[in-house]
Parts: sequence; structure tokens; C-alpha cells
Amino acid sequence: MALFIQDIIDILQQIAPFELAESWDNVGLLAGNPTARAHSLLVALDPVSSLFNEAEFRKANVIITHHPALFHPLKALRTDKPTGSFLAGAMQRNIHVIGCHTNLDSAVGGVSDVLAERMDLRNIAPLVPAEDTDRCSRGLGRIGECARPMSPAECVQQLRKACQAPWLLEAGTRPDQVKKIAVCGGSCSELAETAMLAGADLYITAEVKHSIARWAEETGFWIIDGGHFATEYPAILPLRERLQQEIEKRNEEHRVYAVRQRPPLTIIE
Repeated sequence: MALFIQDIIDILQQIAPFELAESWDNVGLLAGNPTARAHSLLVALDPVSSLFNEAEFRKANVIITHHPALFHPLKALRTDKPTGSFLAGAMQRNIHVIGCHTNLDSAVGGVSDVLAERMDLRNIAPLVPAEDTDRCSRGLGRIGECARPMSPAECVQQLRKACQAPWLLEAGTRPDQVKKIAVCGGSCSELAETAMLAGADLYITAEVKHSIARWAEETGFWIIDGGHFATEYPAILPLRERLQQEIEKRNEEHRVYAVRQRPPLTIIE
């Protein structure tokens, strides 16, 4: 049986329903034709031009990225600009581009679930539950209990292991002991107070705003900024695995590949 682009969209709808995406987001099929046949698939965090070399090597005509290739409305498709260049490159190569962004953040088994599991949390629940009360396990961020109480130093060590973060930043006051941790992969510092009120001893996210860091300093609530890339990238391989499993359920032999990417920000030596 042939596998079509619409089939890939339907599978993603099962894994990370598009209605879970935030209202400002742009997810789903962003470039391509839902009636076209799908070959191999690439899954990546960021839509960058180097993916085309990987697609050619893997004979892939579908690229699924966490960060949308087309985010803000375009008034012109300028191929001398990164967004226009990427989309034009995809069209020239007959590659279909799909975005799976904040819907994957809120989905069960998505970005924050992976981060919470890597932090070895128990009794995990959404930090901000989705509005659909029938699915109380979906929503932004996660909060859970540590498998055992940890010292702040042990938390830092666990986070380094969980994300392979090239750097960590902190604000607020380290508690004597950490029993409950809230996480939200990516840029979610605005949920810091929500995490504190939910009883977390530590909140892990990325791109912590200056004002939030000052707030943490004043309240004494411990926040760790693990970096945008580092807190989201661990979810790419599980997404690949889930896509592959769903495709195999349909008795298809199409392969799904996870693309190894490096963080765009590096430390100056």
C-alpha cells in the first residue's frame, strides 16, 4: 500500500493533535501536497538548509520539524532570506514540510514529558492542563515528584545528563532539598510563578527573561535555564520512534530518520 502525505498528517494528529497548538502557532502541512506519495521521512528540531543534503542521502521527501519553517505571515517569498530560501529549496526538491510545534509541547509523550522523564520524575501531570478536560494528561509543561529527594547539586547533575546542555543558568535561591520539579521545554519562563504556586521546588525551562530572573531572586524560587535547544532536542528521537511505529502498524516499510543537529549558540572559549 502507498503512503501519502495526508497519512503522515493523520499519524501526527494521533501523536500530537494539531488543535493542541497555541493560537499564535503555525503547525501542520506548511509546504507540499497532501495527496502526494510519501517516501522516507526526516524529523528535526530546526528547519535549516542542511536538511536537504540529509534528505537526498536518505531519499526522503518529507521533513518534519519542531520549529515551523513558516511561522510569521509572508508578504513576499524572498529566496535571499532564510525562510524563503528554505521553502524554495523544499519546493525545488519536491519535499513536503510539516511543522509540529506547540502541539508536540502539550501532547502526551511530547517535549515536556520527555524532559520530565529524563529528570526521573514520578506522578507527572501538566503544569497548565489543556482546556479539553477529557484529556487531563495534556497541556503545557509538566510537574512531578522526584523519585527521591535530591540536593540542588544532584538536580544540576541530573539535568546535565538529561539534556547534554552546554551551559546552565540559574536564578533564585537553591533550596536545601528538591522534592518536586516543574519543567517546560523551550521558552516558557512566564510559567515560573505557576510552577511555584503548584509547589515545585525547582522550575526548569529556557530563555528566562531578565524580569523573571529578578522575580525569582526576590521570591527565592529556584529557576534553571537549560537552553532552548537542549530542553527540546531530546524529544526528537522519541517522535521519530513513534512515527516509525505508527507507519509499521500500517504494514508500510517507509523509514523515519532523526537528524542530528547541534545548538546554534556555542560558548566562547
